[in-house]
Amino acid sequence: MSKKIVFPHTIVIIIFIMIGLILLTWILPAGEFEKQLVNGRKVIVPGTYHQVSASPQGLGSMLTAPIKGFIEAAQVIGFCLIVGGAFGMLARTKAIPAALNRLLERGKDNPRLNSIIVPIVMVFFSLAGATFGMSESTLVFVMITIPLAIALGYDSIVGISMSFMAAGVGFAAAITNPFNIGVAHGIAELPLFSGWEFRVLIWTVLTSIAILFVMRYANRIKRNIQISSVYEIDRDRSVEISEDSSIKIFDIRQKIIIGLLFISLILLVYGANQWKWFINEISALFIALGVLSAIVYRLKTRDAVDAFITGAKDMVTAGLIIGMSRGLLVIASQGKIIDTILYSVSGLGKSLPPELSVQVIFIFQSMFTFLVPSGSGQAALTVPIVAPLSDLLEVGRQTAVTAFHLGDGLFSMLVPTSGVTMGVLSIAKIPYTTWVKWFIRLLLILFGVSMILLVFALYYFGK
Repeated sequence: MSKKIVFPHTIVIIIFIMIGLILLTWILPAGEFEKQLVNGRKVIVPGTYHQVSASPQGLGSMLTAPIKGFIEAAQVIGFCLIVGGAFGMLARTKAIPAALNRLLERGKDNPRLNSIIVPIVMVFFSLAGATFGMSESTLVFVMITIPLAIALGYDSIVGISMSFMAAGVGFAAAITNPFNIGVAHGIAELPLFSGWEFRVLIWTVLTSIAILFVMRYANRIKRNIQISSVYEIDRDRSVEISEDSSIKIFDIRQKIIIGLLFISLILLVYGANQWKWFINEISALFIALGVLSAIVYRLKTRDAVDAFITGAKDMVTAGLIIGMSRGLLVIASQGKIIDTILYSVSGLGKSLPPELSVQVIFIFQSMFTFLVPSGSGQAALTVPIVAPLSDLLEVGRQTAVTAFHLGDGLFSMLVPTSGVTMGVLSIAKIPYTTWVKWFIRLLLILFGVSMILLVFALYYFGK
């Protein structure tokens, strides 16, 4: 009888990566580019790279990196705790499982309804990622899509794919995403959101592939749920759609609460897109939702507070992982190796034809996501180098920017330095290694298709 392989905890993986980055600060020469402010962002000045005094990191840096990561990621961590608390109050009303139970009852009479729920939800989140750059907000939505997926007979991997992964694919396509394509166009001196027509094609192709991949997996899981790699995890979840008799009745108070939830989600989408809402405003929105839900359901004050605390407690692990992930970037920055890596790779591809040079840029941007998982942050660091380099390589700036947002968006769903990715997995209670094993197959398909699309982009945009 073979022993079951036990993978290390996500925090252990982060610690090993931290050690690897510390070793790199002793191996790679320290260097920096000069930077200037462009529209309030620090961007690199091409041709100004110079070596500086070495700054190797040691045990002290390893011990202080987590708290420094917490400081830098404090807003996102606070967001997780507050939203978790608000959803704790919402969960106490049992409005969501009661609504899901009603949806499933209707699905029995109309099986087609169940079969199209996942694709419809994925299209919505992919559009949200492509248009207004939904990212951190998926930390909220996975708490809805996971129980929905389980209620439909799937697993929690399908649940996070419906929201987090779909939004990530849309983010990579970047039709009018202000956080990656918007910043990149400004730095590359291209008209804002120009070339959107080709990015609509990219979005259509990548989103279709993602939906087909997820539905193929979901149908296999529905036939035999025990083959799911998160079967045991999902069995322990507090999602009691069929067993809890208290959710058989979907009363008027719960209907009002579900209505408030939908209004909140509409406000979130509209506010992020039109009013430029971010973490502060979204946190306030969900605090209001939690309080209103408690009032409508007539929860006692003590019960409401206990529910809030319980919901926040469930987010503590997510907060720890987000802070420690950010600590990895602190070590790389303190060791002054990020600009060195950028400078070393920026010269690759000079002797290659444009069709291969653009692939070098794409692969470089993908790998660089490990060090800078933020779309706008990576744009500020790499586009000032890649844009003029693309002129020399006869790739064209528009195509180079396309390589940037594809590489950044796709790989940010995989790298352990992404606070959003690690936070989502922690909320879902899915081990990082389990996610990698499942997602890597889809990533390789999307990666290969993106390389083909970049060749088309080369001729569509011109050199």
